[in-house]
Amino acid sequence: MSIPVELAGLAAALEDFGSGYLMTTTDGAVKVVTVDPEVTDGVLVVERPGKGTVANLADNAAVTLVFPPREPRGFTLLVDGTGEVAGEDVRVTPTGAMLHRPRRHADGPPPPAFAGDQTDSCGNDCAPVT
Repeated sequence: MSIPVELAGLAAALEDFGSGYLMTTTDGAVKVVTVDPEVTDGVLVVERPGKGTVANLADNAAVTLVFPPREPRGFTLLVDGTGEVAGEDVRVTPTGAMLHRPRRHADGPPPPAFAGDQTDSCGNDCAPVT
């Protein structure tokens, strides 16, 4: 489930997560690479993700970044966006972000403080990033 949200808090949200995974696709094949993006002027900058990722972006600019929880049964940060190649780097302009975990993990840790009190907004145990 994807919930369009205001992305002003994305840089702060990323502080609660470690490395993530950048997913790109071409011809039905998914390429996944580990990343540690920096947020600059609202854009996630991924340094040197590799030739396969760059090649995929030439065919399909839609990307998803997944930041797994640091604690078991915690929230995953999902960020959808549009990627563009900038030299050897990739710049991802986010189009949506949310915290998510399945309902069966609701006994896990509470959502991070930046999420506010929005965990009942989408049916599962998820919270928009605001």
